[in-house]
Amino acid sequence: MVNPFQDFKDFLSKGKSLPLDRLAAAHDKVMAELTTGYSKLVEQELKSLVWFVEHNRVIEAYKTASEMIKEIDYDGHSIEEFCYHLDSGTDMPYMISGPAGIFIAALCNHVPDDSIVLRLGEMQRTLHFLGYRLPYGKSLSIDGNVGNFTGAALQGGEITVSGFAGDWTGAGMTEGKITIHKHCGRNTGEWMQGGEVWVGSRIRGLGRVGSGQIYLAGEPVAGDPESV
Repeated sequence: MVNPFQDFKDFLSKGKSLPLDRLAAAHDKVMAELTTGYSKLVEQELKSLVWFVEHNRVIEAYKTASEMIKEIDYDGHSIEEFCYHLDSGTDMPYMISGPAGIFIAALCNHVPDDSIVLRLGEMQRTLHFLGYRLPYGKSLSIDGNVGNFTGAALQGGEITVSGFAGDWTGAGMTEGKITIHKHCGRNTGEWMQGGEVWVGSRIRGLGRVGSGQIYLAGEPVAGDPESV
């Protein structure tokens, strides 16, 4: 009978590293590079002890995040794991939901994968700005709850959230679709210029919707039906 472990014995006897060793090393390298990129973003954004959401500041933070990650070889699984890496605080100077979410959004927007799945149901904290500027042709599926500004400035992508979302969902989106299976917070659809937001159970408050359409439990509640 052939010994099924013979191949592993050959690896060890020849002083070669096992495939799992190489995979672990590659994984650690990606996590270290992502951590370094996020740390540099935080260093730029922490002008004070409080991070304020301002339009120009969000744009600048996203630009910085995109610059930090452009040389990193990561995939969709790396993004999901990095979310938990952020949540655990391991090797992190600060976990600030705004910049952290913008950093994750940049990762999603620039990853080669067209479909990204983030299973975040076990995270202790929610992230803001997930799906920010998600472009046409990409889909982001989130299993869990999300914070504020989910899908803000959406640019044609599709976002699905199995749980609830905070305030300002879809703020400033121009096209695309956001589906929140549970409830949404205040100012949903603020500055919305196109696309669709679908909410399953409850909306705490609608924003000033320009164009596009917001649906609650399948029924239109705001926007211009002719624009979608």
